[in-house]
Amino acid sequence: MTQNNELWREETISTEPIFEGKMITLQVDTVAMPDGRTATREIVKHPGAAAVMALLDGKLLVVEQFRKPLEKFQIEIPAGKLDAGEDPLEAAARELEEETGYRSDNLKLVSAFFTSPGFADEKLYLYFADNVTVGTQHTDEDEYLQVEAITLDQAEAYIAEGRISDAKTILAVYAWKLYQLTGKI
Repeated sequence: MTQNNELWREETISTEPIFEGKMITLQVDTVAMPDGRTATREIVKHPGAAAVMALLDGKLLVVEQFRKPLEKFQIEIPAGKLDAGEDPLEAAARELEEETGYRSDNLKLVSAFFTSPGFADEKLYLYFADNVTVGTQHTDEDEYLQVEAITLDQAEAYIAEGRISDAKTILAVYAWKLYQLTGKI
């Protein structure tokens, strides 16, 4: 890889707001290319999200819910978007309890990553907890989900079947597998 990535930097000429919603905004940027031409970039702006791979008695806490963009039910680890100015750790703790009814006072950051950097700026923070206790589930008013604790074998089968197919949950399952093999997160 070259050391001078600045040669390929795209400078923004203009930004056109297209849509502003509760969760995302969409804009179209016109950029100057390194060779002098211009191009457009469709960009989804997202406040970020936090997710938790929480183990309860050696099983992974997951939620199953209908995902409209996919038109199917998905099994996922608990997660949700960051509120304005919210610390990702606080968001992870909030989402774990809201969605599953369990809480943890000891969340550990596993990784933070961009979900789709080709068109979105969403950064997701993945946390780990293996010391969960019973809390109070209180889902959002438009959120319908079912909570389950699954084994690693079940998680791998759900990945093979496509019931788990989102990046954060697949990453969590493989991090869990590594944790079982090495004892390290």
